[in-house]
Amino acid sequence: MARKFLYVFAFLIALVIAGAFAYRLYGVEILRMALVPSEAFRAQPRVDPKRYDDRAMWIARPDIPANPALWTPAGYTPEAKPKAAVFFIHPTSYIGRDHWNATLDDAETNARAAIFLRGQASAFNAAGEIWSPRYRQATFGAFLTSVADANRALDLAYGDVAAAFATFVGQVDPKRPIILAGHSQGALHLTRLLREQIAGKPIAKRIVAAYVVGWPVSKTTDLAALGLPECTRADQARCLLSWESFAEPADPQQITDVYDQTQGFDGRPRRDTPLVCTNPLTGTADAVAPAAANQGTLYPSADLSSATIAPGKVPARCGPRGFLLIGEPPEVGSYVLPGNNYHVYDYSLFWANVRADALRRLAAFGAKR
Repeated sequence: MARKFLYVFAFLIALVIAGAFAYRLYGVEILRMALVPSEAFRAQPRVDPKRYDDRAMWIARPDIPANPALWTPAGYTPEAKPKAAVFFIHPTSYIGRDHWNATLDDAETNARAAIFLRGQASAFNAAGEIWSPRYRQATFGAFLTSVADANRALDLAYGDVAAAFATFVGQVDPKRPIILAGHSQGALHLTRLLREQIAGKPIAKRIVAAYVVGWPVSKTTDLAALGLPECTRADQARCLLSWESFAEPADPQQITDVYDQTQGFDGRPRRDTPLVCTNPLTGTADAVAPAAANQGTLYPSADLSSATIAPGKVPARCGPRGFLLIGEPPEVGSYVLPGNNYHVYDYSLFWANVRADALRRLAAFGAKR
């Protein structure tokens, strides 16, 4: 099920690296030929959670020098003593076809992951200390095929995430609130983490919010299994947020065609079910907000190493089915995907609002306790 839906999202991150132009010319087939691994999946032992005691196993951790998650645009600074701890699962950054899963010491893959942390995880550095593990992520090509090896690659990747989370929980003060966040492949692993490691367990009481961004969550078939309700108020804690960004005219058919063939976490079909749509400008469900409500969008540099921030540029409204519509296409970079899909920019479009949202929910969580 997860593999089938990842098929849709596979090309999204690949286009960040390979370029949207090549996709528009040649489509998924050429990407499949170029990026699906030719070797058989190689079974690997599960990683011992104790390995994550080593800070080299983390892209971001409070004691790592030059932590990419501490980046901020001009006018913002990380909080010196944030109250929460943030567990952030980065999206796909491995595009090799030599293996089904990335190696943990792949310098190029890790450098790409650091770019994602600067543009995404950094939004949380006022609310919490950010922990983001290296993990043997499934390669991009695994999302372009239906072979069983693709599912094995995803399962291996999740095993690393779960091991890292166990270490994270063991090292963070047990009284400290926790924020969970991810994007794309990272958000997929977050849904499994919520189901298997958090829902119905004592640690659930410490969860401020879960940001399942760039991955669909069906209100009808998925939400109950995740153990957190949809965030319907801006000052609500212990809830889940999710959105997928499209400029208009939006064409999400490449997503819905596959999504509607899958089954939800409760075993029922997802066909025609509404998605959780949190408007990041308001922090509420199924809402509409003008560009004036946007506190700051990141505009990345050409090499993605930095960004400037500008308020009041991008509106947002939850449209039919639950996709987040952002009006006319904003000029935030060259990695816009077919159908006016702004998946790559799900966090950066609303960076300052996400930052404020995390702080607001953390305050509400503290007040509730």
